[in-house]
Amino acid sequence: MTDEAQTAAAGAETHSFEAEVSRLLHLMVHAVYSNKEIFLRELISNAADACEKLRHEALTNSDLTRNDPTFKITLSSDGKAGTLKVVDNGVGMSKEELIDNLGTIARSGTRAFLDQLASSSNGEDGSALIGQFGIGFYSAFMVADSVEVVSRRAGADEAWRWSSDGMGSYEIAPASDEDAPVRGTKITLYLKEDEKSFADPVTIRRVVREYSSHVPVPIRLMSYNEEAKAIDEEELTDGSALWIKPKSDITEEQYTEFYQHTAGQFDHPALTIHYRAEGRTEYNVLAFVPEHKPFDLFDPNRKGRIKLYVRRVFITDDADVLPAYLRFVRGVVDSEDIPLNISREMLQDNPILNAISKGVTNRILSELEKLANKEEEKFASVWEAFGPVIKEGLYEDPERRDQLFKLVRFNTTKGDNRTLAQYVEDLKENQTAIYYALGDSKEAILASPQLEGYQARDVEVLLLSDAVDAFWVQTALGFDGKSFKSISQGGADLDLIEKPEKEEDKGKSEEDKAKEQGDVAELVTFVKETLGEAVSDVRISARLATSPVCIVAPDYGPDRQLEKLMRSQKGAEVGMKPILEVNPDHSLIRMLADQYKAASDKASVEDGAHLLLDQALILDGEHPTNPADFATRLSKVMMSGLK
Repeated sequence: MTDEAQTAAAGAETHSFEAEVSRLLHLMVHAVYSNKEIFLRELISNAADACEKLRHEALTNSDLTRNDPTFKITLSSDGKAGTLKVVDNGVGMSKEELIDNLGTIARSGTRAFLDQLASSSNGEDGSALIGQFGIGFYSAFMVADSVEVVSRRAGADEAWRWSSDGMGSYEIAPASDEDAPVRGTKITLYLKEDEKSFADPVTIRRVVREYSSHVPVPIRLMSYNEEAKAIDEEELTDGSALWIKPKSDITEEQYTEFYQHTAGQFDHPALTIHYRAEGRTEYNVLAFVPEHKPFDLFDPNRKGRIKLYVRRVFITDDADVLPAYLRFVRGVVDSEDIPLNISREMLQDNPILNAISKGVTNRILSELEKLANKEEEKFASVWEAFGPVIKEGLYEDPERRDQLFKLVRFNTTKGDNRTLAQYVEDLKENQTAIYYALGDSKEAILASPQLEGYQARDVEVLLLSDAVDAFWVQTALGFDGKSFKSISQGGADLDLIEKPEKEEDKGKSEEDKAKEQGDVAELVTFVKETLGEAVSDVRISARLATSPVCIVAPDYGPDRQLEKLMRSQKGAEVGMKPILEVNPDHSLIRMLADQYKAASDKASVEDGAHLLLDQALILDGEHPTNPADFATRLSKVMMSGLK
């Protein structure tokens, strides 16, 4: 600690870290990570963000940068003292901001990081997750015994010093003018004995060039001799914007470095999209589709992570450049035409940004389609990671639905990752619809009795298990002239598609078959009368093959799965009464039909009617209408069978 800092410490306040931060710091201090050097990437990234924030604030208050308009990040290493300093002339922090940003969970992903680390089942190195969760500052404790932060908010007179050894508390005190930057932040790391290589200029050069070579703020390195005098100063990076350079001048490694810096990810991009648009609106785009899911992919806010620049001046990272269903895309859009002094409120309805958004969205979908056509295996991994999110666009973006249909892949009864074009190509003779089944999982759908008649006829069915599926199929008109039809709603429309004859029916005369059908029809009429208001109809089924009964939704209204989702919402109405369908070929139904015809006392058949409905509800994943009555009737049937 400097003499000035010690003097200032007289007015120091000691605070305890939040519980989650304390857990994180313990992890940083005591865990052995294989890639500790990424701490420098994280500190540089934070410094660059601070410069970008001030660049934006200065658009409306030029006095903030009047005396020092050139942004920079300076690294200072002192091998003898074993220290490394990271200094920026960005926006800086007030006392309250130091406490909020460095002492609490309020502005970090600490809890999400710890949860992800705890749930990792493959022994994942936590250092590979650090950049994803906004906790980069704390990674300094992997290499430092203690850390000191001195910061002055741009435009403020007072400066503050934050210091901690990472052991559960931190200290806040006023900082002297001699010890504090004119504006911005100075972070001093007092390196651990076995981590002093990070004060070596050779190590610093390598790490910066490997991880931070495309930070949009120049980075300088200053080295000191034993007398603590600067003996070397060099520029490590020039802060040039990668996105305005020609593609031919950029290597794949440089793209990856920039992606990791911009996205806070540690994987490689599955797809890189770099181009310049010219015409009515001019802008540069450098966007990436990640290999793996970002941790905030299903954040309720569904905000995108595209950074918006105007002529290389950072404006915001939460403008709606892309629709929510492309929120996994990371990168930069730099406009030549949007006014520099535009407010965030004005961005919402800015016609230039709207035109940019439309163009970038169409280009990304087009590039994804090219990837799907040319590199199926790579696209399959993208779809596995982001398919459920992309499908949100089928519901939210009807204008681009046909374009999205070319990307969407489905699990079906004939295999996985099938396209709608493949489905239509394999339609059965007389098939006029694209059939789908909704459910909580692929396995649950495959167990649905409603699927049996389709499988018996070798009719392909889409197996839709994502929550959004229940909504987009209600609004999509169809594909290639074929409408979408639920297998659990309305009539099955299977009579025109040939069904293989069952073994037990072979050799039966037409007269015998007609008699059996007539008996079942009489039973159906009786069951409908018995169940009354519990169902909207009882009818003979064309969709069943091996199960005795199933329930389906009426032609009009929600599908069974959508109705379940609606009922699960607080205050939603119960919905329409289901239709009970019976399998005329099932031995149980035929035995009940025979009993109904022969019995003078219909009480046992009435119990059977109620049990058929309860059985159908159970097969559909629901509870019997009246569990107590169900148990009583089941006991009676079991007792009569055991006599």
